[in-house]
Amino acid sequence: MKKINYLFFNVLIVLSVFSVSCSDKGDTPPPTPTKTEMISQSPWKFDFATAGGFDISSQINACFKDNIATFTAAGNMTMNEATIICSPSYAGSYTWAFQSSETVLHLSAPIFTGGSSDFTLVSLTSTNLVISQVMTVAPNPPTTVVVTFKH
Repeated sequence: MKKINYLFFNVLIVLSVFSVSCSDKGDTPPPTPTKTEMISQSPWKFDFATAGGFDISSQINACFKDNIATFTAAGNMTMNEATIICSPSYAGSYTWAFQSSETVLHLSAPIFTGGSSDFTLVSLTSTNLVISQVMTVAPNPPTTVVVTFKH
């Protein structure tokens, strides 16, 4: 009987060691990308916009909707006109930086009529960039506009 208990105990030890040594190291999730990595991974294009909670996408000029914004990790941003050219054009090179603990996206110049160069970063994922800003377009009062871009 002692041999059986001894054998059983040894088998349990061997199984315990085996199960610990064979743990799956592939279960560790990859590190979450930084905001800089997410914003600079690929170009962005307009998706939709709201003002005061209402969809205003149909009021956005078609020439802006097809523009392509590309951010680099080094702090450069280019806005390229696609098929429809805006007048005046917002195409060109800008610089960008996150400010206020990465809650503000600052561009070197405004990209919207009636807006500024600072945007509140509402959310940033690997597929969506959502920014907001108070804009004043006469004759309307200042209004918070939320713009969503996608890859």
